[in-house]
Amino acid sequence: MSLAEAGVEDETDVEDEAGVEDETDVEETEEASMADRWHIEVDRDLCIGSGMCVGGAPEEFRLDAARQSHPVSPDREPSEEVLAAAESCPVEAISITRAATGEVVFPPEE
Repeated sequence: MSLAEAGVEDETDVEDEAGVEDETDVEETEEASMADRWHIEVDRDLCIGSGMCVGGAPEEFRLDAARQSHPVSPDREPSEEVLAAAESCPVEAISITRAATGEVVFPPEE
């Protein structure tokens, strides 16, 4: 699954014809960005400590002393690395939702 398939749009700078950013458009872009933020959770009852998430996204996940995974930053901007790490989890212990709405990004609902 890619970010586009997860419903995340590319963010671009908004400029008027003179090349100056329009303050209103920047505020709208920031609001849209906040709405696109993800919330990442690891179900510690499911996590088997395989480390696949840490191997695929070492800046995003850590294993604790009990070899249980946890996200470094539970609320973050969408990321291909986080999505790939969630997809690589052998027991689908990683869930990603849209922070603003709770809409499921991963795992896909059946």
